[in-house]
Amino acid sequence: MSALHFLLNGQPVTLADPDPTGTLLDWLRYQARATGSKEGCAEGDCGACTVLVGELTGPDDALVWRAVNGCIQFLPMLDGRAVLTVEGVKDSPVQRAMVACHGSQCGFCTPGFVMSLQGRAMGALGTVGADVGDVLAGNLCRCTGYGPILEAGRRCPSGTAATQDEATRQALIAMRRETSLALSHEDHLASQTRRAFSPRSSDELAALLLAHPGARLVAGATDVGLWVTKQHRDIETLIFLGECADLRAIKDTDDGLRLYAGVRYNEAHAALARLSPDLGELMRRIAGTQVRNAGTICGNIANGSPIGDMPPALIAMDARLTLRRGDERREIALEDFFIAYGQQDRAPDEFVESVFIPRPAADTQIHIAKLSKRFDSDISAVCGGFALTIADGMVQQARIAFGGMAGTPQRASHCEAALTGNSWNAATIEAACAALAHDYAPLSDMRGSAAYRLEAAANLLRRIFSGQTRGVLDTALLDTWSELRHG
Repeated sequence: MSALHFLLNGQPVTLADPDPTGTLLDWLRYQARATGSKEGCAEGDCGACTVLVGELTGPDDALVWRAVNGCIQFLPMLDGRAVLTVEGVKDSPVQRAMVACHGSQCGFCTPGFVMSLQGRAMGALGTVGADVGDVLAGNLCRCTGYGPILEAGRRCPSGTAATQDEATRQALIAMRRETSLALSHEDHLASQTRRAFSPRSSDELAALLLAHPGARLVAGATDVGLWVTKQHRDIETLIFLGECADLRAIKDTDDGLRLYAGVRYNEAHAALARLSPDLGELMRRIAGTQVRNAGTICGNIANGSPIGDMPPALIAMDARLTLRRGDERREIALEDFFIAYGQQDRAPDEFVESVFIPRPAADTQIHIAKLSKRFDSDISAVCGGFALTIADGMVQQARIAFGGMAGTPQRASHCEAALTGNSWNAATIEAACAALAHDYAPLSDMRGSAAYRLEAAANLLRRIFSGQTRGVLDTALLDTWSELRHG
């Protein structure tokens, strides 16, 4: 047995034998009696439970803060970290700005907004240089009082990542764990023992998976968290990736970009945007700040969702996965990883170690489009990735992939064949659009009908040809939304 140690609003906390699937929000409200953080959805969508988590990063032990959803943060993920809740920012400039701008109506969501803006004031991950609307995209106000809240955000200070809380940093250095975390929790009501491990390297992780082939890997818990909070599933053994320093690496070279399994979305945002501006724009629209601060790109791939936003773009860019089992590694094309709905080419004791994204050639155009009902924090109806090489009016090469069109993210091979080797003209585009019906037989669901999805996918290709690559929403809607967000 091993206890958890973390800071809560600057004060040390020790938890002996905690439930590995217990959430931070439940502990805050029912054990610590810190009830400012609210449960609005229990799935990381509304932001009412937003807190800040600080952790030591890099060789210099810099203290990096990030806003996360407490409702889907499992307690072992906090070991050796600092937690800041709304109770810890009493009478802050952010709170005073919210009062001055009448930014609170019923008040339920207010603590979450305050903590997101507090993160911006502290230069937290994903906030430096970001628009206030982007920072708050993961916070919902059910009273629809966004105007005053956005105005309050503009009045608040904006910090930089260089700002350091030295007292907190030193406290975290002092409580640093030198050995791997192992927990064993007896749930007497369920007559079950739940175990959790937090290895400190990928070698330890690989060995643990061999010893516990049915264990559930957890990186950001943005998916697994919902299994517990919404589906009430019992998970017997969990292995957390957050302490594997070598899996937090980003390797940016002339050949391309390699992201390891522990790299969070917002940590990779800048590098992906350098690889392709469209990738950077896609990242801005995936979930909200809190989810991007927790979820990992490799975790999203490993889950195999047919509507995950990153796989279609990365498949189009010819990304490759490295899978590891014990000391053995194998590399496969990302498109080959997805076999069928809910089925991936991965053994129970194998994990996605990294994804490599080749740097596009200078003559290759990269276009990525996400179609969803809301601009921010929404799941795609259709997401398309296009890598096109066009020279002398001819399509030399085409790689096209879509999500939301099949049981897996999938290449559009017939559409590609209709383009490749043909003139880049309206007739070729229409032939390629018609070929999409041979590539996909999409389902109808709450996000769109099958006919809508096929037509929307075709229209994305037509939009590239016409040069209208501004975005997947109607231009007038984009202009209206921009006016609301920017005043």
